[in-house]
Amino acid sequence: MLNRFKISRGNFKKANVKTFSVFLFFSAITWLLVQLSKEYTQILQIPIQYVNAPLDKSISSEKPGSISMRMQDQGFFILYYQLFKPELHVDLANAEVQGEYLVFRIENNLNEISEELQMDFENSTFLDDQILIPYQPKKEARVAVISNIAVNYAVGYSAGKNVSLEPDSITVSGPQNIIDTITRVQTVRLERNEVNRDIAGTIPIDTTNLGMLSFYQTEVEYALKVDKFTEGSVQIPVEVINVPDNLNLSYFPKRILLYYQVNLDDYEKVKASDFRVVCDYNEVTEGEDYFLAEIVEQPGFITNVRLSERKIQFVIKK
Repeated sequence: MLNRFKISRGNFKKANVKTFSVFLFFSAITWLLVQLSKEYTQILQIPIQYVNAPLDKSISSEKPGSISMRMQDQGFFILYYQLFKPELHVDLANAEVQGEYLVFRIENNLNEISEELQMDFENSTFLDDQILIPYQPKKEARVAVISNIAVNYAVGYSAGKNVSLEPDSITVSGPQNIIDTITRVQTVRLERNEVNRDIAGTIPIDTTNLGMLSFYQTEVEYALKVDKFTEGSVQIPVEVINVPDNLNLSYFPKRILLYYQVNLDDYEKVKASDFRVVCDYNEVTEGEDYFLAEIVEQPGFITNVRLSERKIQFVIKK
């Protein structure tokens, strides 16, 4: 009988402890809900993220990282904003320039702030009516844009001119010590293969390792006119210049074959008289018995001009 009594008494104690724990838990929850339903006033720090910084200004690292707000609301909402701190995006496009500061006025942007933070400002207010953002002016420069587009043509096709870019220069801004070293930027790498027609498009500027600069334009238009080309050849007389008057010199060959590529429509326009091939006696190294021929004149509408040979042998007669 004694053992049965002890077991029943033990079960009774466990049941009482469990009941008490449940009661205590629900009492604590009830107390917490009652407390959170009450109205409180709390100072909160709202983190700031700056967007749309002016391209001609460098925002100081000493800019405010948060703004203080006095919030008067139920404890539920205050606890939420303390646990899940909303971030305020300050649009610097809406800031005013005053001396060395950009001034973002809270009152002028209250509707946007209220919508972003999803907060009613009837009983809450910012402790400051404006945010002062220190800045330093950037130096601007106009730099050339260089094409980094590789074009490989289909057989029988080529272009009379290089790839054109529009615009061929852009404005960048940044710290003066960096701007003073930048004279050009290039496009990203692009390869076009088996090209047999005009090409055009948009290509980004390569900003790799240029994060310290602000680009007023980050892409340009490119275009290339592609035509059907053919190869032609002409015999050109070799001209020797700067030969001393008292020197009797003989050279050969006196005419040389010259190859070129030309738009099919312009083929008939090419004449031998449009070319000039020259050997300069002053360029001969002592002990050598040959010149190196150079093409010094050619039509502007032909490409891939080359000589069948460049070495012109000579002898000096006594």
